[in-house]
Amino acid sequence: MTKNHENDAQDKVSTRLDKWLWAARFYKTRAIAKQMIDGGKVFYNGQRSKSGKAVVLGDRITIRQGFEEKHVIVVALADRRRDATFAQTLYQETTESIETREKNSLARKQGILLSPASDTKPDKKQRRQIRHLKERI
Repeated sequence: MTKNHENDAQDKVSTRLDKWLWAARFYKTRAIAKQMIDGGKVFYNGQRSKSGKAVVLGDRITIRQGFEEKHVIVVALADRRRDATFAQTLYQETTESIETREKNSLARKQGILLSPASDTKPDKKQRRQIRHLKERI
């Protein structure tokens, strides 16, 4: 007899943190999820935790990925990885998190525009000038 996946996700009382992050598609493999948890990139209810920590509905998880930091609230539990639409139903990102990520993204884009990279490498004279400038400081 096969169970419906939605009922299977709702019947669970708790699941491991690394399995939940993998099922919610924050990380491609469980091994990577475990590394990120152990490396301090994932905070569970504001604290560092182990990968075997039991995730319960309503918990708050903070995930750092590159320049971005997401604050999500656990809405449903799953320990199987499925399609992306199902994975998005497992969590809800907070409005403060969305606003902060948009502000940071805009600031990065403006910073790149204000300090564009040069098209050519510095020549010998320019390298000397750069070296002299750095030695003064």
